Amino acid sequence: MSAVVNGHRRPPRLPGFLLGLGLGGFIDGIVLHQVLQWHHLLTGDLGGEPADTVAGLEANTLADGFFHLATWVLVVVGMAAAIRAWQRGEFAPPWRLQIGMLLAGWGVFNLVEGLIDHQILGLHHVRDDLGAPLGWDLGFLAFGALLVLAGLALARSAERQAIALAR
Repeated sequence: MSAVVNGHRRPPRLPGFLLGLGLGGFIDGIVLHQVLQWHHLLTGDLGGEPADTVAGLEANTLADGFFHLATWVLVVVGMAAAIRAWQRGEFAPPWRLQIGMLLAGWGVFNLVEGLIDHQILGLHHVRDDLGAPLGWDLGFLAFGALLVLAGLALARSAERQAIALAR
């Protein structure tokens, strides 16, 4: 259900956020894993599966497939949440709110993936094909933080405008 803020019903934020998580994962998987081939899910030192052997590529392709399946599920759940909100008559948000939450979701994906997979677990790095990937990992985290900040600012500006127009 939508929250009520200052006596006004706030459009749901969850659908855009979930879509951002899923689409952010798709962008990571498609661009970094497949198009640029900078890394796969398990190519880091602790991932244990090299990208330069057939067995390593087979294991990484399987892991990447499960990763894409998980991001697809996030997109489906985001779409289902949007449809349910629309059916309840709650879903008429300004585009800035939805795009803002989508950007915030993408940024949260980057932050979680960058901290957990890159730094804590060491499964892979943004650039596993280089000898010193830390700079790329930090850039990935900074980009994620910028997406969250920009997305939340965009969403908040839409909410402020909606409240001002309702007065």
